[in-house]
Amino acid sequence: MDFDPSQTWYHGASLELTTILKGSTITQKRELARIFSHKPTLVSVSDDERVKHNGTIPGYLYAIAEKIEPGDVTPHPCTTMSPGDEWLTTREVRVRLLCPTEPVPEEQLTDTELAQLQELLMARSEE
Repeated sequence: MDFDPSQTWYHGASLELTTILKGSTITQKRELARIFSHKPTLVSVSDDERVKHNGTIPGYLYAIAEKIEPGDVTPHPCTTMSPGDEWLTTREVRVRLLCPTEPVPEEQLTDTELAQLQELLMARSEE
């Protein structure tokens, strides 16, 4: 799987950081990293690319502060996102703070949506 080396890489976290560790998740999708900064346990992406989640804590959005080479990342092996959306770092990487983040109420999964997603996940795990 390839990535576009001209695009910026992002990381979302609930902590103030200057580096991220080997095995950290990064993405070239800024909004996805922002959502990950809220530490959701469930993220849902609709067919029209609207993202909803159950993360509730404020966080931080970072840009990767150094060049990422093909050997620096590997596709996330357990992702439920589209191919190429989530990558794991293979080494420690420096980051630069872009901004603090706050959860957006309109992006929050409702109780009904959460129940439906959990039911779907349970059904898939039984297959």
